[in-house]
Amino acid sequence: MQFDQILQYTLSGLSTGAIYALIGIGFSIIYNATGIINFAQGEFVMLGGLLTLSCLDLLKLPLWAAIPCAVAVSTVVGILFERLAIRPLRHPTPINLVIITIGGSILIRGLAMLVWGKDTHTIPAFSGDAPIAIGGATILPQHIWILAITLIIIMVNKVYFYHTISGKAMRACSYNRRAAGLVGIDVKRMVLFSFIISSAMGSIAGIIVAPLTMTAYDVGVMLGLKGFCAAIIGGMSSGISTVIGGLILGVLESLGAGLISSGYKDAIAFIILLLILFIRPQGLFGKADSERV
Repeated sequence: MQFDQILQYTLSGLSTGAIYALIGIGFSIIYNATGIINFAQGEFVMLGGLLTLSCLDLLKLPLWAAIPCAVAVSTVVGILFERLAIRPLRHPTPINLVIITIGGSILIRGLAMLVWGKDTHTIPAFSGDAPIAIGGATILPQHIWILAITLIIIMVNKVYFYHTISGKAMRACSYNRRAAGLVGIDVKRMVLFSFIISSAMGSIAGIIVAPLTMTAYDVGVMLGLKGFCAAIIGGMSSGISTVIGGLILGVLESLGAGLISSGYKDAIAFIILLLILFIRPQGLFGKADSERV
């Protein structure tokens, strides 16, 4: 196996892993603020791509205007999901929350199928399709957009969670919701903020990957599960750990598909997930929970 091929697979894996990282951070933000594993997160990825397509085809907006419009509508869907499905619950059990988020995922996916049909769609690349040579490998401009946008979002998240009042309040809720409420933090508002941020991030991930992989009503299922794998690898952290987990997953998946067989591409993610859950349930970068008695 030549070095150029390894480099090619690695570069492709890094861009794919960046998408998984964005989706995984969305999982982690909601989990840390609410304790909920939002299995509807992948559907916001799907909505990002399809809503951008509608803005381009129906509203005739330019791409630079269609993208924020799609993100805004996806965020509104996230707000409605939290308001209508999560907030009305009183003392829900974990299994109740899992069933509700899975039900929400099925509902959103079904509505998307009715609106956009079962066909596969694509949106134009942000800056052309001419490949860029790096060493002995090539990379498309869209891959660079993916890596750059992911980096920017990570930096914005870092500033938000560590240097703003609402971000610090959300971190407080992730440590101890009851104590956060006792010191005056509106926990319900922080839960709403977590859904706003995660739905916006999911839609951005769907938009930037759609020019490469195309989009359809059912693409969110697999992307959501792989984002969940990235979050598990990172120990359900909303920081750099999940980013590293997503990149590891993307690179291993790309190398496995190239060196072994493309038929094992999806299986690799779930094999990694099972190994992590069996060997180190807290994730590669997480700390084991301890309870004082």
